[in-house]
Amino acid sequence: MSAPIVRMSSVSKHFGSQRVLEGLDWQIAPGQVVGLLGRNGAGKSTLLECMLGLREADGGEVALFGEPVAALSDDARGRIGYVPQRTDLFEWLTPVQMFDYFKAMYPRWNQAKVEGLLSRWGFGPLLRNKPIKRLSGGEQQRLAIIRALAHDPELLILDEPVSALDPVGRREFLRELVDQVIERGTTVVFSTHILSDLERVAFDLAFLKDGRIALQGQTDALLEGARRIVVPAAALPGAPLEGEVRRRRDGAMTSVIVQAPGDDVARLAREPGVRVEPLSLEDLYMEIMSEVTQ
Repeated sequence: MSAPIVRMSSVSKHFGSQRVLEGLDWQIAPGQVVGLLGRNGAGKSTLLECMLGLREADGGEVALFGEPVAALSDDARGRIGYVPQRTDLFEWLTPVQMFDYFKAMYPRWNQAKVEGLLSRWGFGPLLRNKPIKRLSGGEQQRLAIIRALAHDPELLILDEPVSALDPVGRREFLRELVDQVIERGTTVVFSTHILSDLERVAFDLAFLKDGRIALQGQTDALLEGARRIVVPAAALPGAPLEGEVRRRRDGAMTSVIVQAPGDDVARLAREPGVRVEPLSLEDLYMEIMSEVTQ
C-alpha cells in the first residue's frame, strides 16, 4: 500500500481558550479525493492551514510527501496547489503579470493549461490586462483556481473554492476538476458547504467535529449504509449497536445513526414501533454535527 501523501498525528491548535483542533489524526492516500465537512467555526480552514504549514500547530506532527511540513523541500512545495477561502492574489497586477510572476517559480508550469482555462472561463484580452483589484469576486476566484492548477499539482487543497462563483461558474469548475484533475490521479481535499458539489466529486468524506475527524469513509458506502433507527427509548439496548455512530434521545423515542446496519439492527427493525430510514448526505451531515443528548 502506498505511503500517505498527508499524515497528521495528534495535531492540536488553540486560539486562547478556544479549542479548534484537539489530538487530530488524519491520513490521506495518493489519489484520494476527500470532501471535508464541518460547521462554521469548526476549524476546517485552520486544519488545512496547519496541514500546509501556513499556520503553526500547537502540538502534533504533520508530514506531506513524507517530509515534515515545517521543513518541506522546494520539490515538495512545487507539487502542491492551494485555493484559500479568501483569495490572496497580487491585486495591483493584471492576470497576465501575475501568471508571469508565478510561472518563474514552478518548473512544471503548464502555460497551455493556463491559456485554455482563461479562454474557457471568459478571460478575454480586456480582462487579462485589467488590474486584479478591479475584477469581480467571482473573476478573482477563477484566477485563484487557475493559479492552483497551472503547475499540475499532485496534492490540491481547496478551501471553499466556489463560494464566489455563480451556478454556471460552479458547474464549469467542477467539470474541470473531474475531467482534468481527478482523472489524472491528483490527490484532492475539498472543503465546501455545498453538499451537492461534494456528492459529485468527492470519493471520500471526512466530518470534522470537536477538533477531530469524527467520521470518514467512502461517499457511496457511507450513504448506502447509513440508516436512522427510530425506536422507543425503553426498547433500545444500552450497548452500542453494530456500526453505531451516534444516538440522540427525543422524548420517548431515541434516534440512532448506524454506518452499516448489522444483525442487531435487523432484529430491532422487527420490533413494533421501530422505523428504519435511509439517510441523504444532508441528513447524515445534520445528524453527525448535531449535539448528542442521551
